[in-house]
Amino acid sequence: MTKRNIIKIDEEKCVGCGLCVNACNEGAIQLVNGKARLVSESYCDGLGNCLPKCPTGAITIVERDAAPFDPAAVARHKASLTAPAQKSPAPAGGCSGCLSQSISRLFDTNGAADPATPPPARTPPVMPAHTTGASQLAQWPCQIKLAPVNAPWFAHCKLLIAADCTAFAYANLHQDFMRGRVTLIGCPKLDSVNYAEKLTEILQQNEIKDLTLLRMEVPCCGGLTHAVKEALAASGKIIPWQIITISIDGHQIET
Repeated sequence: MTKRNIIKIDEEKCVGCGLCVNACNEGAIQLVNGKARLVSESYCDGLGNCLPKCPTGAITIVERDAAPFDPAAVARHKASLTAPAQKSPAPAGGCSGCLSQSISRLFDTNGAADPATPPPARTPPVMPAHTTGASQLAQWPCQIKLAPVNAPWFAHCKLLIAADCTAFAYANLHQDFMRGRVTLIGCPKLDSVNYAEKLTEILQQNEIKDLTLLRMEVPCCGGLTHAVKEALAASGKIIPWQIITISIDGHQIET
C-alpha cells in the first residue's frame, strides 16, 4: 500500500448514468446495482478522466493509502472485458443516460422526410415535421442533472429549458417549443441538485444562440426561473432569452 491520488465515489450522489464508466480508459469503474463502483484500486491511475463526465459531482480525487497502479493488471482486465463472452452494449444496472447522443431529425425544405438520407443507427424512422406525434427531441439524455456540460449537441444550439410538468400540460410541446432546439428538463422541487451551477457551466462552455425557459404557472417553478436567471448572470455572456408560462389547464399565458 502507498499513499497516492485515487478516485472516491459518493453513492448517494451517483445516479447510475454510466458516463464515468465510458470515460475511464482503464476500466476501473463499473456499475453495480445501478451505482458506479471502483472495481479495483490497482486499475485506477488517479488522473481523473472520469471527473468531468459526472453530471452530479459524485466523483472526487482523494489522497489515501491504496494499492499501486498496475498497468499490467489493467491490460489483463481490459482484455477480459473485450472477450466475446464479456461483450455488452452497456454495463448492467445502469440507466440509458450512459448513451449520450444526438438524435437526427432529417427534413427537406418542405418539411417532409428526405428519403435519400437514411437515419443513422439507433435513430427511429424519420417522420414529417407536421405529423402529429412526431418527436422533436434532439438529444439524449434530456434531464438537466444528467446532461454532460460539454456535450457536442450544445454547440451553437437554441436551448429550451422546460419544467417537467409542461410536457403533460401543453399538448403540442414538441412542435411549438422543442423543434429545432436542444431540450433540458427538470423540477427544482424534486431534484436535489443545484440547477444554477450546472446551467452556468453549460452556458460558459458552449456557444448558446438563445434560451427559452418554459415553466408552469405554479409557484414551485419559480425555482427553475431563479436558476436560469442566476446562470445567465454568472455565465458572463449576453444570451437572448425569454420566459414562457403554461397554465395548469394547458394554455400559454400572456406575460
